[in-house]
Amino acid sequence: MPGPRVVLVGPPGSGKTSVGHALARVWGEPFRDTDHDVEQAAGKSVAEIFLDDGEERFRELEREAVASALTEHEGVLSLGGGAVLDADTQARLATYARDGGEVVFLDVSLAQAAPRVGLNAARPLLAGNPRLRWKQLMDERRPVYEAVATRTVLTDGITPDAVAGEIAGGAS
Repeated sequence: MPGPRVVLVGPPGSGKTSVGHALARVWGEPFRDTDHDVEQAAGKSVAEIFLDDGEERFRELEREAVASALTEHEGVLSLGGGAVLDADTQARLATYARDGGEVVFLDVSLAQAAPRVGLNAARPLLAGNPRLRWKQLMDERRPVYEAVATRTVLTDGITPDAVAGEIAGGAS
């Protein structure tokens, strides 16, 4: 099956990047992060895109990055936390899963996510009251993460290497 070996989804602080790198090492596969793809395309950070161009423009770039990565990348793919909110991305992930792909929802509690992300200004959607915003984002996104996922792994209290091992042990 062409496309990624696995797609990682989840909120900020769930470990998508660190688990993705660890899983790529385990499998000897390349790692790709759509947030990085967006930054490369825009020539600036995600935070700068939000500030200069707005969330709508960021979401357009993100949608394009996900579409490209789902067709071009054959290793471990990590999607930005909000990428799954886009209807086109949801449809692409459904097709990918229907064709045998694995979408892993990396679940995490607020207590575990807070120290991981620092809940800082580099994450524009968490500006203001970061803990409250993270909880609101998670309340909004959890049903979508669960709907697009073929598997859920709770990352609370587990190292990225251990999470990668769990995914690798149950994936093709």
